[in-house]
Amino acid sequence: MILIVFKYLTPRGFRGLTFYPFVFLADRDDKLNKVFINHEKIHIRQQIELLILPFYLWYFTEYLLRLIQYKDRKEAYFNISFEREAYKNEKDLNYLKQRSFWRFLKYVKK
Repeated sequence: MILIVFKYLTPRGFRGLTFYPFVFLADRDDKLNKVFINHEKIHIRQQIELLILPFYLWYFTEYLLRLIQYKDRKEAYFNISFEREAYKNEKDLNYLKQRSFWRFLKYVKK
């Protein structure tokens, strides 16, 4: 994982954007935020498991489906399975050591 502080590559309202192997940060201080970095590491693992490009296709498709479902951008974002997994486990700094393969599937909502 390569951390790059460059707020212009980070969408408005977001602190970071993970695009394997890079994590673009809006704020330099987030480099020291272990919980935030763990959240982004979870996304890196998800991207590797899905061989990168399929991750983005799935992420975007699921976002669109959630947007139709909830009719709210923020709620759609927070209900993407990848985000649900990352937010639920970001405080557990040992999560990736015991995480099973394709664990994000547990967080897919019907």
